[in-house]
Amino acid sequence: MSVDITTYQEVKRTIPDGQVSSLVDNLLKEYFKKKKKEELIAGYKSAARSKIVREEDKVWEGTIEDGINE
Repeated sequence: MSVDITTYQEVKRTIPDGQVSSLVDNLLKEYFKKKKKEELIAGYKSAARSKIVREEDKVWEGTIEDGINE
């Protein structure tokens, strides 16, 4: 793995010694959280466009009130 030299120099100049690992760890956690959210959104959108899922929803809608007597 390599880091651009200007990025490295900026990190050395602005981040206190001993805090770089923590910063990188936090940045990566946020990156992965964002990617996971994007993947979930894409999955939900794909499911919403799916004819099979819409048909399955119709089947389940009909069962919601089964057995309920007013």
